[in-house]
Amino acid sequence: MISSRVNPSHHLATSAPPELSERPEVQAEFTPVLAAIDVGTNSLHMVVVRVNPRIPSFSIISREKATVRLGEYCNKTGALTAAAMERALQALDRFCRIAKSFQVQSIVAVATSAVREAPNGVEFLKWVERELGLRIELISGQEEARRIYLGVLSAMEFHNRLHVVVDIGGGSTELILGDGQEPEFLRSVKVGAVRLTQAFLHRDPPTPAELQALRQHIRGMLEAPIEQIKRILELRQQGSPILVGTSGTIETLAQWDARRRLGTPPSRMQGYEFTLEALRGYSKELRSLTLAERQKLPGFGEKRGEIILAGTMILEEVMSLLGIEKIQFCERALREGLIVDWMISQGLIEDRLRYHSSVRRRSVLKLAEKYQVELPYAERVAEFALSLFDQTRGLLHRWGSRERALLWAAAMLHNCGHFISHAAHHKHSYYLIRYGELLGFNEEEVEVIANLARYHRKSPPKKKHDHFQRLTDERDRQVVMELSPLLRIACALDRRRLQAIQSLRCRFQLLGEAPRQMELILEPKHPNDDCVLELWSLKEKKEVFEQQFNLEVIPKLSTQIEQTLDPFEAAT
Repeated sequence: MISSRVNPSHHLATSAPPELSERPEVQAEFTPVLAAIDVGTNSLHMVVVRVNPRIPSFSIISREKATVRLGEYCNKTGALTAAAMERALQALDRFCRIAKSFQVQSIVAVATSAVREAPNGVEFLKWVERELGLRIELISGQEEARRIYLGVLSAMEFHNRLHVVVDIGGGSTELILGDGQEPEFLRSVKVGAVRLTQAFLHRDPPTPAELQALRQHIRGMLEAPIEQIKRILELRQQGSPILVGTSGTIETLAQWDARRRLGTPPSRMQGYEFTLEALRGYSKELRSLTLAERQKLPGFGEKRGEIILAGTMILEEVMSLLGIEKIQFCERALREGLIVDWMISQGLIEDRLRYHSSVRRRSVLKLAEKYQVELPYAERVAEFALSLFDQTRGLLHRWGSRERALLWAAAMLHNCGHFISHAAHHKHSYYLIRYGELLGFNEEEVEVIANLARYHRKSPPKKKHDHFQRLTDERDRQVVMELSPLLRIACALDRRRLQAIQSLRCRFQLLGEAPRQMELILEPKHPNDDCVLELWSLKEKKEVFEQQFNLEVIPKLSTQIEQTLDPFEAAT
């Protein structure tokens, strides 16, 4: 067991330091050092960078890599093995020590395919946090693709021309289509070099039957997403796109091609191109070699030699299905995308990547549109929910901007389950949100949003509920317990869908420092409207709120309140 306890600050998506947000004249002097860690299926990578907010840009001052094969699953259970987790922990411990030596302000770390799919993946991340003090975000495949796109854009100019980006990892392959602005297409496909090697290639060298089965599987998995890309290309009518490849498999193939053509690889592989014709020759050559022979090829090594054949065949099928004859390599990918995403969250990038700063909002609105959510109603409920959040903060709860954003997303999407059925629509909302591939949120945050929507009506959260049990972090469970009652009340305030209530105020009667009663003062849109249905709905909905916070809620219309002094103290 690792005995050290490295405890770097790793929460990057927080408010900017005062130097950045309040004193612009100091901004040019503030050059934070950050580290980004990508916990992949085959390898763990870290970059340490120095950010220059004035340009804005970043320079890489250190790169680290450890090939730990975290994706070596137990054949019976599909779980991460103890040996693989121990290797990963040791590598992460080394990364944290290196990051600390550079005096990094923050570490941002994400886990992808292997951890995402393993039944003990979340337990592994908790173990790492306990041992090293390092919190690792678990992100969806689509979110992984989005951040890869950001990483590529930090290294390349697309000049408004459509590019297809392919990233072949150990567990999955990400496909992205974009022209340097908002991506047109993001998809993560479960074909990866480690995954397919373990599943299909058992003989040494592989038999023709194994190779045929592998190729058919790759093609079957890639055909549908690539057809979608081709349809978008046809609609855009911009001619053949440029194909960009990232990460280890494609870098190894680019270096092999450079050795064959130039005698030695260039010092930098950024922008290096090779052809589909050459790739087919390399694929044919690799299929005839034993594992030992592949491992002896220059630049391959033991670990890459094991999985390069499957990775090569994936790339060969991508290029063949797209009908693109050459590919260029980009040195930047997911880990650099994590840095860019952090810079965007801090307001340091405002030019061509400005649109990414609103990725959460746009992703929520896109899902709402997909499931035909009535947007004026949803926006009204969200407005009430956030007003309640702000007015009760410090008295009934102590949550911050992260939880406020999750409550907003849940309020906007709480009724999306109507797309399936009115009956039990809150349960349908959970599934549509949980598997809706919301961008800009990690997996834990998506689970919180889905649970908040799930409990906007009917039973409150209970430990025996499967949905609630999926919240493995006790803090996130408390978020759902305390914020779902706010959403319930917000829903009641627009019962007729007429925007009858214009605004609300909370006033508290205190017993010591604790609120004993909350007077909910509602401002009707029309002075003569008695809002009977809204008040009745509030009476039905407020019980869960009262039980959670141990106080009495007293709804009143502002038009019925005498303008006299009363015992209630206004909430701040």
